[in-house]
Amino acid sequence: MNYFLKANKSFLTYSLILIIVITIFGLKSFISLIGNILILLFLIPLLLLLLIFIGFNKYKSKINICSNCGSISLGLSETCMNCGADLENTRKSNQLDKKPSESTIEVKAEEVK
Repeated sequence: MNYFLKANKSFLTYSLILIIVITIFGLKSFISLIGNILILLFLIPLLLLLLIFIGFNKYKSKINICSNCGSISLGLSETCMNCGADLENTRKSNQLDKKPSESTIEVKAEEVK
C-alpha cells in the first residue's frame, strides 16, 4: 500500500483536487471551466497570428525603396543610406493620387511569325 501511494502521488493529488473542486462548485461548473480553458487554448494562437499580421503590415508600410539605386530603407531617414539620394521624392511618387494612365505600361501586341 505504501508503494502505491509513492508511485501515484501526483495522480492522487490531482484526483483529490478534482474531487474537492467538483464537490464545491458542481460538475456543470467544472465542465464549463474546462470548456472555457480549451476555447482559450484555441483562440490565443489565432489572436497572436492576427497581431503578427497587423504588425507586419504596419512595418511593411514604412519601407521605402530608393528610386536611384534600389536599396531598401525604413521610413526613418530622409536620404538613402547607400547613395545619398532624397527619399522624399520616392514617398511622393508612391502616393495613390496618381492617374492610372501614369502608372500603367502600354503594351502593343505583335504577331509572331
